[in-house]
Amino acid sequence: MPSAGDILEIEPLANPSEAEDCARMMASTDPWLTLGRVYDACLQIVRDQSKEVYIARLGRAVAGFLIINMEGPFTGYIQTVCVDSGYRGQGVGSRLIRWAEERIFRDSPNVFMCVSSFNGDALRLYQRLGYGVIGELKDYLARGHSEILLRKSKGPWSEFRKG
Repeated sequence: MPSAGDILEIEPLANPSEAEDCARMMASTDPWLTLGRVYDACLQIVRDQSKEVYIARLGRAVAGFLIINMEGPFTGYIQTVCVDSGYRGQGVGSRLIRWAEERIFRDSPNVFMCVSSFNGDALRLYQRLGYGVIGELKDYLARGHSEILLRKSKGPWSEFRKG
């Protein structure tokens, strides 16, 4: 078990075993349980080579992970933030999001993410971190639930300079 003095380290996904650990973590917790995502579907998501996957470690333990999409119309989309249930409420999710923002803001003036309508704790966290609601996708991933589209911005593309 990590000690209180352990530093959260975030690094790229390194091997198939880590991908399997992430998929197990994802498939065993909400919102993915409510959305009906089983292990094989989660593993496919984690293994998607078109996305950037990063692992958060406290000591040797994997505390969580995130998936970023830097392609397509919503460049800078945080697709997945997953924190192991044993590390929730300890700032791991906030640290992952801040790290993702630093990474994304080097290449885009916008960070986007979605949160499921039934995931009120995550929505409150994202809003506390400065994200604003820009839309709602009804019945997008599961009937009866919406995905709330969020954005945090440093300004329009016309004024953005990479760096």
